[in-house]
Amino acid sequence: MALKKYKPMTAGTRWRIGNAYAEITTNKPEKSLLEPQKKTAGRNFQGRRAMRYMGGGSKQHYRIIDFKRNKRDIAATVVSIEYDPNRTAFIALLQYTDGEKRYIIAPQGLQVGANVIAGDEVAPEIGNALAMKNMPLGTMIHNIELQPGQGGKMVRSAGASAQLANKEEKYAVLKMPSGELRKVLINCYATVGVVSNSDHNLETAGKAGKNRWKGIRPRVRGVAMNPVDHPMGGGEGKASGGHPRSRTGKYAKGEKTRTKGKSSDKLIIQRRDGKKLAK
Repeated sequence: MALKKYKPMTAGTRWRIGNAYAEITTNKPEKSLLEPQKKTAGRNFQGRRAMRYMGGGSKQHYRIIDFKRNKRDIAATVVSIEYDPNRTAFIALLQYTDGEKRYIIAPQGLQVGANVIAGDEVAPEIGNALAMKNMPLGTMIHNIELQPGQGGKMVRSAGASAQLANKEEKYAVLKMPSGELRKVLINCYATVGVVSNSDHNLETAGKAGKNRWKGIRPRVRGVAMNPVDHPMGGGEGKASGGHPRSRTGKYAKGEKTRTKGKSSDKLIIQRRDGKKLAK
């Protein structure tokens, strides 16, 4: 993908680095695959604020994405590559030979006019979806299922990919984007390729107003509050707040948050910090 550095015509564009959207081929989504999205502004069903610092933002429609890729052995042609306001990756509109249209997460390098297919006997090429038992070792994949038929749950954000490191009788061993080595059932489906929009993390908002467009309101620092409002509040002058912690007193840095004895522990071979889990 390509980034666009804006000229400093205003204070907001001085530091702005945006997406050039060179891969995007249309700005009109497929109407049959849109759903309305109502914003909550952080309010619950009683109308009371349940989440702070939420509100406003641009109106958006949800794009219905085919994470399951359950239309098997039917070829599809890529009609367009589109922007999706609900996710960091781009999406691709597919039209199947029977006329049905579906959105998928667009892999890097997928072009308009390309043919993709999902099935057990398909080639492991970019955009194709197949079970991991039929993929060669070293394949870069995304949109990975945790249970067969469940639909892709892992590795769906911009620029992400996992690598098929090994295959066992029942499990495939994957190297995740975090560096973690874990097992996934070998019959689970995944899509071949790296997720598009890989330079998303290099973008710079340039001004606070861009967060307001996303529905994010200004966030007050805990150290600027009173003791009654936050554990880090209070003090004379510009006193530091002590160890970083949340409003409820939970430590923000250094404390392990993973549940001990979690059921998926037996599937994790090596954590992302390089430590191997005791079996």
